[in-house]
Amino acid sequence: MKDPHDIIIRPVVSEKSYGLIDAKVYTFVVASDASKIEIRQAVEAIWPGKKVSKVNTLNRKGKSKRGRRTARRTKLPDRKHAIVTLTQDSDEIDIFEAG
Repeated sequence: MKDPHDIIIRPVVSEKSYGLIDAKVYTFVVASDASKIEIRQAVEAIWPGKKVSKVNTLNRKGKSKRGRRTARRTKLPDRKHAIVTLTQDSDEIDIFEAG
């Protein structure tokens, strides 16, 4: 089994993701080859006592950037996000204090 900290890379810090925390919905950047089952097991391993009810994933294409003075184009890396919903009887998790 992979290390859970290799699957869950970091939480997504945005206004929209903070608004979903009250509904026990958390957004993470995950490894691009991680499956929904691996993401569920990683969340339950990092934060023991929390039960995941649903995992949604989406692949985000990296943006294309143009140089300031040159016509050179660079591309930011692609990322995979996971939207994790906890069960109603689970307590909230502190996403910035990983176990």
